[in-house]
This record gives sequence, C-alpha cells and structure tokens, in this order.
Amino acid sequence: MAIPKVSREDILHALHYIDENGIPDKYKSARYSLVDERGQAYPPQYVIAVANHLANDAAIGTEEYNAVEVKNYLKSKGFTVTSNQEKYELTITADQVSSSDECFDKDNLGLGDNYVPLDVYFQNENGQVIKRKYNKGERRNSNQTMPRLAFQVYEKQIRALSVEEKENFPVCQYSPDSGVIRGIFPSVEEFRKHRKSIEYMTYSYDGDRNFVIYCWNIFSTTEFVQECLKRFGQPGDRFVLTYREKQDKEEKESGQNVVASQQKHEENRIFNGYRNPYSDKLIESKNIIFRGAPGTGKTYLAKEIATDIISDGYFDDYSLLTDEQKEQVEFVQFHPSYDYSDFVEGLRPKTNADGSMGFELQDGIFKRFVERARKNYENSKKSQDVVEKELTAQESIADFFDSVKFGVDTFETVTKNEFTIISADEEHIEIEIPGNATVNKLRLNTDELRRMLESDVSFTKVRDVTAFFGKKFATQAYSYDFALYKKIHKKAVPKSRQGIAPEKLKKYIFIIDEINRGEISKIFGELFFALDPGYRGPAGEVSTQYSNLHTDPNRKFYIPENLYIIGTMNDIDKSVDSFDFAMRRRFRFIEIKADERLEMLASLEDDALETEAIHRMTALNQEIAKTEELNENYQIGASYFLKLKKLTFDQLWTDYLCPLLQEYIRGMYDEAAIMSRFAQAYGYSGGTQEVDDEPVQS
Repeated sequence: MAIPKVSREDILHALHYIDENGIPDKYKSARYSLVDERGQAYPPQYVIAVANHLANDAAIGTEEYNAVEVKNYLKSKGFTVTSNQEKYELTITADQVSSSDECFDKDNLGLGDNYVPLDVYFQNENGQVIKRKYNKGERRNSNQTMPRLAFQVYEKQIRALSVEEKENFPVCQYSPDSGVIRGIFPSVEEFRKHRKSIEYMTYSYDGDRNFVIYCWNIFSTTEFVQECLKRFGQPGDRFVLTYREKQDKEEKESGQNVVASQQKHEENRIFNGYRNPYSDKLIESKNIIFRGAPGTGKTYLAKEIATDIISDGYFDDYSLLTDEQKEQVEFVQFHPSYDYSDFVEGLRPKTNADGSMGFELQDGIFKRFVERARKNYENSKKSQDVVEKELTAQESIADFFDSVKFGVDTFETVTKNEFTIISADEEHIEIEIPGNATVNKLRLNTDELRRMLESDVSFTKVRDVTAFFGKKFATQAYSYDFALYKKIHKKAVPKSRQGIAPEKLKKYIFIIDEINRGEISKIFGELFFALDPGYRGPAGEVSTQYSNLHTDPNRKFYIPENLYIIGTMNDIDKSVDSFDFAMRRRFRFIEIKADERLEMLASLEDDALETEAIHRMTALNQEIAKTEELNENYQIGASYFLKLKKLTFDQLWTDYLCPLLQEYIRGMYDEAAIMSRFAQAYGYSGGTQEVDDEPVQS
C-alpha cells in the first residue's frame, strides 16, 4: 500500500500529538528516527500513522507500509530521518533465502546497493563454522567476500565441472523479469567476452589460476551461493551474511551503484558482533599497546578499533561516527615535554574578574575524559526514579538562571544578607555580597545545589544543609545554597516524565599515540594503581596530587569499567628510554608486523600498483631482516606505500625510505654496501620520472 496522503502540516500536527500523548510501547522500536529541530526523535511509521489519523480519520496502524517507503516520503517533505544502527542477517540455504531485514526482497536484489557487508560465514550441518581465508592484500568483508567464501568451500567441486557447466552456472537474477546472469570463467578476458563490464570478482587458486564471475552489490551473488548449496552442499548447510544499511556519507561518496570497498580484518569468532579481531582483545584486557615497525598503521588501527567498539561493530570508519559518539573517543600524542598537569590535573593561570592574575586548578585531557566515562557509568546504574529526579533538578536550575538578571536581581539569606548572582555555569555559581566587608565575593558549587534539589530531604534551615552534606559545622556557602534552593524549589513545576529511561552504558576509548615518547611516571603519577585492569572502579580509587584543592576534597578518582586504553609505540625509537616496567605489566602488548596490514593498500585503487607495492615491500623487508644488527622491528610498513597515490616508486625511495634506512644503519660497517642491497631489493632504478601533472611509476 502507498503512503497515505498527508501533508507536511499534517506531519507537524502528528509530532505535536505524540508530544502530548506519548508513544505506545509497540511502536517505540523503529528502524529509523525522524529527528526534529529540537533533536527529539520519533518512530517514522508511527508518525505517518498518526498524521493519517488526524488528517483522514483513519485508524492508527503501521502495517500497510514499510520503513524504507516512509523514510523516503518524509525526506521528500523536508524532514530529517536518521538510520538507527541495526545489523541484519541474510541466511542462504539450498531451499530458501531469508533475512532479518523486513525490507529484504528476493525479487529485488538491486536493493543490495543500499547495504554494506559486516561479516560472512559458512556453517555445515554439524555446526562447524568456516570463514574466509584472506590472501595478502585482499579486501576484507567486501561485496565479494560471500562468493569467494563459496569458492573456498566448494573449490574442488567447482573445478571438477566441465567448461560448459561452468559457463552455464547461474550467478545472479536481480528480479523475476530480468534475465539470469550466468558463467564461471577462467580469466577476466573470457568474462568480458560474455559481458563487457567491470562488475566482476576474481577468485585465485593453485597460484595462477582463477575463477571469474559477475559480482556487483552485496546481494548480487545470492543466486550463485544458493546454487552452490543445491549442487554441492549437504542438508543443513548454510551461508550467513551480516550487513547494515549505508550511512548518508557512504551513499554520497560512493553513489547508489558503487561496490563498497571497506577493508576489514577477519574475526576469529562470529558471536561478539565486532568486525576487528583486536576489538575483542581490547575488551578482554582493558589496556593494550600496539608495537612494531614504523608505517604498519598502528595509529590508524587504534582508531578503527575505537570506532568498531563505539558503533558496536556497525562500522570502523571514524568519520562515520556521530558527534555524540565521537565524545566517546579521545586521542593524545605523548612527547618528552608532556607532564601530569597536561594529562591529569594542574594549576593554570587565569585572569580574575578585577583584572588581576591568579591560578586555578584545571583537569587535564585524561581526567576530563575519565569523568565523562565515569558519569555515564554511574548514570547507567541509576533507577528510573532517580533519573526523573535528576532531570527535574537540572531543568529547574536552568529555568531559574534563565530568569535571573545577573548582577541586577537581588536575593537574601535567612539572616537578611543581600547578594546578587554574577554568573553561573555547570560547575560554579559566582555571587557578590555588597554588605560583607571581609568577603564580598563567593563561589558556590552548582553540584551541591543540584544534589539538594534531587534529594527527598525537606530543607527548612541551614542546619539541614549541613547535616545533608555530613558536616559538623556550616560553611558560609551553605547559607547561600539554602537561599537559592528555596527560590528554585518554590518555582519548580512538576513535568510528565513518560518514556524517560536510565542512560545506556557506553564504552569509552582513550588512544595514546607514541606512548613510549613520554616520561610515563611523570605523566601518570599516582594513577598507575587505578590504571590496572584488576582495579577498575571504586576498588582502585586514589586521591590525586591536588585533591586538597578540589571542591570536595573527599571525592576520590577512579577509572570506570567502561573505559579502555589503546597505546601505540615504535619500540625501535632510540630517542626514548625503555618503557616503565610498572606500566608495562598493566598493558597487553601486541606486535603488528610489517605485512599484517597490507589490506590498507587497497585504497590505492589500482590492482597493478598494489601488487607491485606488496612485491617491493616484501623484498625490501626480507633484506632488512637479513642485515646484521637489524630485525623485523626495523622493517617497513604498508602505510609508507600509500604515498604512491602521489609519488613514483623512485620518489618514495629517495624522499622517504632511503633516509629512514640510512638512519637505521648509521655507524654500521660498510653502510654503502648495505644501502646498495636495500636499493636493489626494493627495485630502485636510480632516477625519477615525472610528467607535468602526475608522477608516474618508474
């Protein structure tokens, strides 16, 4: 059924109706969200159903139209519709093809242009799982992974087919009205004799032999895989493809008809939902450090893992994270001058209101990030009742300060001391007390006022405030806290909190690049203990060096369970001392070898160039490993070869690789001979060749 005739005004009326009446539970879970100007999210199908009810007096129901139709219709009306991060499973057996995605249609496989693969595996009738064995440099989890896995599983049987059987093997049928695309060919040239197209995939076996078939989007080889199961499989065998919908950015960059070329690592398990095998290791260990040769992509890998975990295995391209999700990732690079005040906390100069200079305690980048994660961790444990009270208190404080004219409106304490509010933010309230000759300015703690409003305590006198905070004697600030509490509490208007839920527990990833370039003991200070994976949470709480200057000196610092740390280091860096042993045992060290991240070279988007780069890199690294006083840690990683997008091989050698290698062997016997062997292994021709606009390969 088509979308009912409703206008933009009808939809706006529907949003107002939903604000007043709420959303029934059965409609709350939705594939997409309509997001209004306030950032409020609504289930699109329910919005259309309500709009139809208000405009056409129809019964409210969402069964007549699917989520994709509604999304496209709302976008055409100028509304913002976002995709909720959801993963789907396509299961292929000899008898049927089914998906957990309600929009999947076996008769319209062109829909595959809208999706990105996450994982694929084969499971036989005994429950044994087989995953793709990737070749060096092969793109991970691309649209070609499923048919390549089918070739891997049934290679022997497919090889045994006659030439005629191969050429007539069904591969794809996009719809019942379209023709069947057939053929398994021994080369790209043979494939193109039958179909002049770049829409193909190649499976290599026996070194130099190939199978070539048609392949385009994520669903285009469903027919081929099912035919393999029919001919060669056993009852109970199946292929399972996990996938997600493309993000807007991916659609804009690639278009609706471009094969997604995401390059990912194969997972060791299929059950955790992450795309990267190192993601599991970080979750298990809390703290990991990637070490290895330069150029192996350790920093890029760290960001991939952070994105993979934050998106719950939905993608690993950092740029696809929302602004809110990016708040769960922080990045810092250590250097010899980095210290505790940069990382944890320290005194920083500030200009006072009267123009004089002073110092104030400020949190460093790590402590700010930890507090962000800690707040989420603690909020996720709160009950519905507590969440509602906190929200009411926050709104009451915000409404109150919105109505105050700073420096003008006057208030008074129970002892009739008048004061004005100069400024207010999330942390402090600055007040001025004209009648006090000794202290005419005072800073109040916003959090104390918030806690009073959130509690069920009835504050009738200043002594109640003192007792509430567990003090024997009242401070000067409590008199003003009490005065503001009475004003705000009196104005507070109870609001409906229907649908408010406790905060979801999130994971937070802190990345420290070049972790061994900083003086670890100076940077972390007393946090060595709290950093230990076995002492996360209150069990590892410590007092920081400046705790006596905190608003609440008794508040301890701890690293919550939901915070994970990734470090990277080149352990051949001669400019730094050895890594602190006390810190070393708190991290899991993972070596990234030079040839482990070759798939990043797929971004060169030139198969011949990629193959040549891998060949030269491998030959050079073998020569490096054979050199006395050097080892695998001195090998060259694939990220250096990404420069071939703009440079020739010779330019890469003269401008990047040669200077690095010369530094490695400085002081060795017969440096010239060693460099000559390196150049020969790499294939350096002794010159560069350029054209006006683009450098070309020598």
